[in-house]
Amino acid sequence: MADIGSQSEVAPIRRLLLKHPKDAWVDRRQVEAQWRDLRFTAAPDLGRALEEYERFVDLLRLPGTEIAFLPRDPGTGLDSIYTHDPVVISERGAILCSMGKTARRGEPEAAGRFFAASGIPIAGRIEGAGRLEGGDVVFLDARTAAVGEGYRTNAEGIRQLRLILGDAVDEVVAVPLPHWNGPDDVLHLMSLVSPIDRDLLLVRSRLLPAPFRQWLVERGFRLLEVPDAEFDTMGCNVLAVEPRRCILLEGNPETARLLREAGCEVRTYEGSEISAKGCGGPTCLTRPLLRRAQA
Repeated sequence: MADIGSQSEVAPIRRLLLKHPKDAWVDRRQVEAQWRDLRFTAAPDLGRALEEYERFVDLLRLPGTEIAFLPRDPGTGLDSIYTHDPVVISERGAILCSMGKTARRGEPEAAGRFFAASGIPIAGRIEGAGRLEGGDVVFLDARTAAVGEGYRTNAEGIRQLRLILGDAVDEVVAVPLPHWNGPDDVLHLMSLVSPIDRDLLLVRSRLLPAPFRQWLVERGFRLLEVPDAEFDTMGCNVLAVEPRRCILLEGNPETARLLREAGCEVRTYEGSEISAKGCGGPTCLTRPLLRRAQA
């Protein structure tokens, strides 16, 4: 597992980090104790969640893809099923975040312990007053990272990320995020921008800063607009397992149609327990450790 690198959101996934609900949620007692404080929309049904998750993982078991699972850790809670957020993966190694959501502060170090035991290099940590969550970091190409600045990620976290990445990138672009539903809601940059291919993005333009959207167009990206009715059902949260090969949460038929019309293969999964109630779609549930085209 030591070979990692993922300064892309669309290159084929070769290594992938997940956390099974049996280890993130543990049992019904822990679910009942935590779901309200973590702002889940309702208490997840653990039995149904386990079934949904196994079917979701089946979509990820592709030829040439190695899957690892984070172990149970007493310093983490229900949100740790969303492995994308506590870590950023660069060509230099893993970067341990500092979570803007207080209840998730133990997740980066739990991931760090797993990385140390697995021989995965750690490039750095976001420390002190810095806040950074992985869902705010979008590699638009191997040399360009866009980072949402809002309630989960702050300017100091972005400054530290720039220092850690160093010459592994040419640009780190801060993107101001809207207030939306306030500091307790989940709104990452990846809630608004999902890369589908090197020149194709699925976006929620109405919530993007106009200069950033114009900049994307000037860089040659084609923008597919998520339908208004499917934003709240995480239509903009799409995982590209390779260019134009996507996984999408069920209940977003118009988004699926748009993607297919753009030449994409779309597979969907039922996620009423593992996604909808915790507001975490397929990108949130996954942390690619290595993305590479076949040699």
